[in-house]
Amino acid sequence: MSVLGYIALVVGVLALGLVGGYWLARAGNRYEHKRSRGPTVADLLQRLVHSTNNGIVVLNKFGDVVLHNPRADELGFIRDNQPDARARKAAEQALDSGERVAVDLSPLSKTTLRGRTPAAVLGEVRPLGDGFTVVDAGDESDAVRLEATRRDFVANVSHELKTPVGALALLAEAVLDAADDAEEVRRFSTKILHESTRLGTLVSELIALSRLQGAERLPELTTVEVDDVVDEALGRSRVAADSAGIEIAVDEPSGLLIDGDRTLLVTALSNLIDNAISYSPPQSPVSISRRHTGDFVEIAVTDRGIGIDPEDQQRVFERFYRVDPARSRATGGTGLGLAIVKHVAANHGGEVKLWSRSGTGSTFTLRVPQHSAPTAEAAPAAAENSVLSDSDSTDGAAAVETGGVR
Repeated sequence: MSVLGYIALVVGVLALGLVGGYWLARAGNRYEHKRSRGPTVADLLQRLVHSTNNGIVVLNKFGDVVLHNPRADELGFIRDNQPDARARKAAEQALDSGERVAVDLSPLSKTTLRGRTPAAVLGEVRPLGDGFTVVDAGDESDAVRLEATRRDFVANVSHELKTPVGALALLAEAVLDAADDAEEVRRFSTKILHESTRLGTLVSELIALSRLQGAERLPELTTVEVDDVVDEALGRSRVAADSAGIEIAVDEPSGLLIDGDRTLLVTALSNLIDNAISYSPPQSPVSISRRHTGDFVEIAVTDRGIGIDPEDQQRVFERFYRVDPARSRATGGTGLGLAIVKHVAANHGGEVKLWSRSGTGSTFTLRVPQHSAPTAEAAPAAAENSVLSDSDSTDGAAAVETGGVR
């Protein structure tokens, strides 16, 4: 090969090297650019710690804060970058034993933390090795309140069941002792019947309340006439009203329709009527009215009884809460009636409202969404189906007319 050939070969190799180096460098820059656009593992870990609903604090072997998230500040076991003394002590125990240590970090004072004071902050301390520990704690206030409610409910049920059961036992002994006295046997037997009825009512209402709170699925809602609900509830309460000398005034039939379970609605309304009768003086009036407001149908029960003080109005819907315990037990009340009303209204997408003034009377208003009328497109189809059904022509015409009224 000549000298010129060697020179051309060298120049070609250099040119290829320059071009290859340029493209490799460009590809490397592009790779670095892509890699720098995504978060690192440290970034992801920091996001995880800061987004968790629990308070997280990492302590070194001296008990100093190395890392913590904002939730730890909100829960109150980190103040001014200093850990709670209970967390530090638990961290020392975890380092010594090498095992997890449970710790209660609930606030010792009632100071408000960002508008809310957690009732219970519970967590644990875990050793991380090399003298580091992590404190992981969360707000368990709801669980603590639920457990307290459950304990109160069990205690109340036990007390309420104990009263009639004890009375039945004593009355049965009295009947045995007075076996030769027909009048005394009749008197004690009447009391036994009263207590057994009260016990059966209490058990029935406990079962109903359990179903309403989700133990059992509610039946499918159907179209219910408000006037029928009022009439049936009045029928249930008529004897109690006559016995107490209470006159119940009812407004004119409304023709209103609602979507619901008729049995539950009748139970709720009869509980309101019985409550009004129980807390009204003899010969005083009780009134029932119904009206349509917006998307709701309201059934109001008004009495002229003793009324309810403002501090008691928020609690009357609690289970077993009685404004006047002596009067309620004397009338056979279980303390569950208004709680059932509240849950019936809630399960129907409504509510129960209360207006009351001590010494003047009270008005309980059951608000339930009105019946959803069929759309304009669905109405002709429904009418056609009714006409073409296997029923006779008279039934079909009645169905079409009812649909038009709705």
